[in-house]
Amino acid sequence: MDGGAPYNPRTVEEVFRDFKGRRAGMIKALTTDVEEFYQQCDPEKENLCLYGFPNETWEVNLPAEEVPPELPEPALGINFARDGMQEKDWLSLVAVHSDAWLLAVAFYFGARFGFDKADRKRLFTMINDLPTIFEVVTGTAKKQVKEKSSVSNHTSNKSKSGSKGRGPDSVKNLKQAKDEDEGLDDEEEEEHGETLCGACGENYASDEFWICCDICEKWFHGKCVKITPARAEHIKQYKCPSCSNKRARP
Repeated sequence: MDGGAPYNPRTVEEVFRDFKGRRAGMIKALTTDVEEFYQQCDPEKENLCLYGFPNETWEVNLPAEEVPPELPEPALGINFARDGMQEKDWLSLVAVHSDAWLLAVAFYFGARFGFDKADRKRLFTMINDLPTIFEVVTGTAKKQVKEKSSVSNHTSNKSKSGSKGRGPDSVKNLKQAKDEDEGLDDEEEEEHGETLCGACGENYASDEFWICCDICEKWFHGKCVKITPARAEHIKQYKCPSCSNKRARP
C-alpha cells in the first residue's frame, strides 16, 4: 500500500506536493473512477480504507497491520455504509473522511521533520487554497465560484469557444479558451481561473482544453476524462464518467 517507492517529504513544498498527489488520486476514485471504486467497496468484505498516493493513484485495501502504522490511517470500514445510504451521500461521507486523512498525513510529516509555526502556517495556507475533496465531489466548489461571477458574464465566457450561430446548449460543450484567438480581457481570464475541474479539482488554465457535462454541468479537463477537442466536436450531449455510471442501486 505504498503506491511506489518509500517517500518522506521533508520541506513545506515537498509535503504540499505529496498532499496534492494523494488528493488527486482520491478525487479520481470518487469522480472519474467512481464505478470501479463503488464495486471495490463490497460491504461483505472486512474493514476497507481508501488510500491516495503521491503518484496520483488510489487503492481500496485493508488497513496497515503495523501498530503503530507508518503513517496515519484513513477511515476504516467505508464499505459497510455503502448500501445503507444514497450513493451521493456515501461518496460525500468518504470525501469528508478523505479530507481529514490528507490533513493528518501532511501535518504528520510536518511534526516528524520539525516544521516550525511559520512552516505550518505556510503549509496550511497552500492546502487551504485548494478546494477540499468534499467540495469537489459535491460540487460545492463550483457553486462558490458561481457566486463570485454573474450568470451573464459566465455564459459569455462559455460562448467564446463555440462558433457563431450555435445555440448555448451546443456551445457549452467546448471550453478551449485561447487568449490570442479570443482576446479575453483580464476580468474574463480571472473568472475562468476560478473554474475548477470536476475530476482533479485544479483551476482553469488558458492553454488547456475543457469540456462541460450536460447533466451535472461540471467542467473537466479533457485529459482527465479522455476527451479530445476533435472528439468533442462530434458529441451532441456529453456525460461525464460519474453521470454515465449512475444507475439505480439495489
